[in-house]
Amino acid sequence: MPDILHRVGIAAEPMRVFEALTTVEGIRNWWSSDTNGDASEGGAFQFRSNRLQVTHADSSLVTWRYSGPAEEWVPTEISFRLEWRNGQTIVLFKQAGWREPVEFMHHCSTKWATFLLSLKDYVEHGEGRPEPRDTKIAVNA
Repeated sequence: MPDILHRVGIAAEPMRVFEALTTVEGIRNWWSSDTNGDASEGGAFQFRSNRLQVTHADSSLVTWRYSGPAEEWVPTEISFRLEWRNGQTIVLFKQAGWREPVEFMHHCSTKWATFLLSLKDYVEHGEGRPEPRDTKIAVNA
């Protein structure tokens, strides 16, 4: 099964990145501004009709499992591995479990890259570019 993989360095301690990934307020500031729910371990959060279960959350690894409605994402698992190196937190991102590398996967890979840069901006400077102010990569997308 193919995976989406990205790496970004963030000039902040891992705990600050962890908080941006495990609180609804954090997620609202880098991914989707209409996020609701509980982003801590064992919780679930949603935006629009997307729902994610937080299956693991500690200072070195955060994992989410997606549960609809985008059929291509079911049953992918999204993970953020956090490693402190050379004065920065390295975020190793993976969306694992795609059934096949369809065009939508390519689109999602590019969107994840923009959201990871939004996460970086939010943690480093206090302001990200969450949806709907995100970087658009196609007309009406």
